[in-house]
Amino acid sequence: DNKNRTVGELRHMLTKYGGNLAETNAVAWMFSKKGYIVVPKDKADEDTLMSAVLEAGGDDLRDDEDSWEVLCAPDAFQAVLDAVKGLGIEPAVAEISMIPQNYLKLEGKQAQQMVKLMEALDEHDDVKKVWSNFDIEEKELE
Repeated sequence: DNKNRTVGELRHMLTKYGGNLAETNAVAWMFSKKGYIVVPKDKADEDTLMSAVLEAGGDDLRDDEDSWEVLCAPDAFQAVLDAVKGLGIEPAVAEISMIPQNYLKLEGKQAQQMVKLMEALDEHDDVKKVWSNFDIEEKELE
């Protein structure tokens, strides 16, 4: 409800955790807007899911250890989602998202700072969504 107040609060929060507020779209080139659907592996066979996703216009099916990540163009999202649901599968996640081009591995103090920043952003009332390109090992999160 107050843009100037929110910008000041976010700038302070970012500085507190070792970051800074860049210009609008300064890092947009590092992300691609994609349809993103996550399906638990125990709910879908890879070949069946791959076939349905590709026929509906999906771009890629990635293996993420205990789930499948389906990527597609934003305009094909609804068709791909319908194809996944047509297999009787309810996705864990289904959204249009900003997918990073590559990931930056964080460890130690940097990982701790990033976790604290993400928690602070999550708790801020005016923040709706945060996309990031960091990768932190599970043991580091603990």
